Amino acid sequence: MDALTGTVDVAAIETARLRLRDAIVETPCAYSQTLSELTRARCFVKLENLQMTGSFKERGAANLLLQLGPDARRTGVIAASAGNHGLAVAFHAERLGIPATIVMPEYAPLIKVTSARRYGAEVILYGSNYDDAYELARALGAERGQLFVHPFDDPRVIAGQGTLGLELLEQLPDVEAVLVPVGGGGLIGGVALAVKAKRPDIRVIGVQSAALPAMSRSLERGERLRVDAGATIADGIAVRQVGELTLALARQWVDRVVTVDEEELANAVLLLLEIEKTVVEGAGAAPLAALLNRGLDLEGRRVALVLSGGNIDVTMLARIIERGLVKDGRLVRLGVLLRDIPGALARLTAVIAEERANILQILHDRAFSPHAAIGQTKVELTLETSGPEQIAAVKRRLEASGYHVEERQ
Repeated sequence: MDALTGTVDVAAIETARLRLRDAIVETPCAYSQTLSELTRARCFVKLENLQMTGSFKERGAANLLLQLGPDARRTGVIAASAGNHGLAVAFHAERLGIPATIVMPEYAPLIKVTSARRYGAEVILYGSNYDDAYELARALGAERGQLFVHPFDDPRVIAGQGTLGLELLEQLPDVEAVLVPVGGGGLIGGVALAVKAKRPDIRVIGVQSAALPAMSRSLERGERLRVDAGATIADGIAVRQVGELTLALARQWVDRVVTVDEEELANAVLLLLEIEKTVVEGAGAAPLAALLNRGLDLEGRRVALVLSGGNIDVTMLARIIERGLVKDGRLVRLGVLLRDIPGALARLTAVIAEERANILQILHDRAFSPHAAIGQTKVELTLETSGPEQIAAVKRRLEASGYHVEERQ
């Protein structure tokens, strides 16, 4: 690695692996029978969400911090981050006795903000997106004399992220494809270089949120492009412009970059929770979303999915679970008109009980329903069911009992 010219090679990644041996966790790469059946590939999951701070970012941050001289360690470091990079810098800076300042966007997930503060960092919330946080961190770093730790466009960071690729090859030497989330490109740049240097035949596929396709657009145009800001549950890869170093690495070593939409990301988060009993954030679920929904021609191949992180707010996770249950037909809301007389609600719930659906919530509305006549009341019921077949059975039973039923979206 040559820090002056900004290049990184496989020797730098191998050196980083030795440097990080006692600093980070060697995460499992487990085979998933159920995901293999769903995707028709031989599917393995690289569980980077099991790192101490919950993401792969520790590899790059620790590799850089461990190389700092006495002056830089004394004055401290500063970083801009949507969350995971900041957590990694804060955690390893505290371990090494280095003062750290982390600038995060105001929308940064609460779990990431509180964790960074728990690791002893000064956390500053600023701006509506990563770019705002980046500008302030750069300015503060120059003012305070602190070293700026770039989240992806630094050869030391890229070399650290590349250690995941070397680790993966040792765990799964006959892997045929690796799917990697892409934000700024540090992870896929390092991993692609590491695995292709050893096994040029391995396919390396990047996955981005369709809301912020910075890498795919840049590769199409052959130059770094800044995409418009967009909202995504994959905040860990919500980057509007990739790095110079990372784009060069992607052009040389990455086979393909695809995008996935928000529904696909949310469904992948829920599948990993239900099937693998693994909590991942939106960015970490991107590889599974791509394998399920994009024609990647990987049927029967040994495929590794890099689950890059697991730092998701429980409120976001709750919303994803609820929407997923609605989509699968395991949660439904029905509207029913009743006569507003004693016992009407009891008779309605008895009919539903006969079909063994579970009532989670009941709302009465006498005043604000335009379709309810005087003497009627509209009731909305939220039901837990086993799926679309049971929903259809409940609706048939209610209609046969004389009720007018509407399914609410």
